[in-house]
Amino acid sequence: MVEIGCDESGSEGEKLVGGNTDVFAHASVLMDAESAAACIRELRARAPSPATQYKAGHILREKHRPVLRWLLGPSGPVLGSVHVYLADKTFLVLTKVAGLLAGNPDPRPLYREGEAVFGAGRWAAFLDAVNYLLRAKNGQGVTISVDDVFRLVGELRETGAGSAAGAFMELLWQARPRVADFRARLLADPHVFPALDPLIPGIVHAVAHWGRGGEPVTVVHDRQTTLTEERVAELRHLLGGRLAGLRLVESTLDARVQVADVMAGAARKIASDELNGRGDPGLTALLRPYVDGSSIWGDDRSGALLGHRS
Repeated sequence: MVEIGCDESGSEGEKLVGGNTDVFAHASVLMDAESAAACIRELRARAPSPATQYKAGHILREKHRPVLRWLLGPSGPVLGSVHVYLADKTFLVLTKVAGLLAGNPDPRPLYREGEAVFGAGRWAAFLDAVNYLLRAKNGQGVTISVDDVFRLVGELRETGAGSAAGAFMELLWQARPRVADFRARLLADPHVFPALDPLIPGIVHAVAHWGRGGEPVTVVHDRQTTLTEERVAELRHLLGGRLAGLRLVESTLDARVQVADVMAGAARKIASDELNGRGDPGLTALLRPYVDGSSIWGDDRSGALLGHRS
């Protein structure tokens, strides 16, 4: 039996657009409890903090940059024992939209060209609209209809005529009945379809990675309100018996989960900086061995540096 400790950074549920973070990171740790505790103790010794729970923010400070390099580097305690799944939230929304279209077209051309072709305002409005349309729970009193979304899609397909982004909008325009059917079934039963929440694929990839020899995997995860009984049942179904169990704990009570918390936070910040063109080449190179090559990532340049397989 394989047992891993897991935590995430950048989780905002199904709100993937217009939130506080543009990247989601899920870290899974295969270490024994004492090794994980020793790692946290060493981090506290190298970059002291009075906080009860040691977080990535402590070693992301500029003055503690050498500690971050040590943690990620070959002389550190976690190389080979940590796996990180990343999701570029904007690209994740577009992949979900593409999955509703005939032929499941590649959303990368739209991801690359959308803002330039449609303008920043309309592009942001489109992303926000489709994110709300595909969410099981919109929250904050926000309501949006299929008609609302397709009025905007109609404008964008005309604006982008002749471009790859416009061609994608044309396919979306033609798929209106399919999108409407999806929305109706989603409202009728939010658990019928895989959620937009990247936490679900994060756990799936963690189990697939650590159980690649066929071993069943038990997940010990930091408490998450989104990991309801229905979601756990969905995970068991998706993993076809490879998930032996999943239990939620307070991160301060399990050093493996604390290590996962630190690694997820560090990975999210490094990846987000690289995505936005302000990355530290040294840190990006150090993160690369940890990154799942099948992470959801649309930007070719930063993806190549992070080890994503496009």
